[in-house]
Amino acid sequence: MELIHTVAELRSYLKSVPNNVLVPTMGNVHEGHLRLVEEASPRGACTVVSIFVNRLQFGPKDEFDRYPRTLQEDCEKLQSIGCDVVFAPDEAELYPEPQTYTVQPSGIEDILEGAVRPGHFRGVATVVLKLFNMVQPRAAVFGKKDYQQCLVLQTMARQLALPVEIILAETVRAADGLALSSRNQYLTPTERAEAPRLARVLLEVADAVRTGTHAYTTLEAEATTELERHGWRPDYITVRRRTDLQMPHLDDSELVILGAARLGTPRLLDNLEITI
Repeated sequence: MELIHTVAELRSYLKSVPNNVLVPTMGNVHEGHLRLVEEASPRGACTVVSIFVNRLQFGPKDEFDRYPRTLQEDCEKLQSIGCDVVFAPDEAELYPEPQTYTVQPSGIEDILEGAVRPGHFRGVATVVLKLFNMVQPRAAVFGKKDYQQCLVLQTMARQLALPVEIILAETVRAADGLALSSRNQYLTPTERAEAPRLARVLLEVADAVRTGTHAYTTLEAEATTELERHGWRPDYITVRRRTDLQMPHLDDSELVILGAARLGTPRLLDNLEITI
């Protein structure tokens, strides 16, 4: 496995393997990331995993400085499953001058996660486009746990005519249903035992919708109350259309239930796609 830190070195190396697939990450690799790499590996001659903690997608109240940097451990895990290249630039390499040109999504960037974290998706879209330009992959793999992010990046690739296939991989869960996330490590033992409730609440909403309940607002309020009764601080529990994350009409059949809530310090995200 090659560990590369500069764009020039990366481009030189990839000249001989242009058929590559990219897995963008911020590091602190866990089983969920490894599943993305396993999804990518058969799709190209070279699997590239980028590791970069992107300041542009953090808000003033987010914990950019505290985000764990575990490059050595990450590389050991990635090498063990056959990753070909780890691209780990520092901030000066990826942003050698102030980033005055950015990608401003439109349509869904100001709702849900965008409402809670203003500017977040601008930072995500900008860094991903830069990574696409540096790696020039034929495809890139993202996890569905960050559902709204996936839609933002799919739309960016489509509207900007990028020659990159966006592949979405299913959320990886622990045995008790908790969606795997780097944030889970900040849960206390008591919070970790409570954390699967978010997935269970989403499943309860999904079951109600599948059985014909269209009182989405009532279901959302009940789910929010259930979390609050157990010490959570929900930002939203909501039923939306998959295509654009807008409120569904009665005849919409492809839906997603999304939830975001704090449990102690960590803020956990999850979602569940359903067809009715």
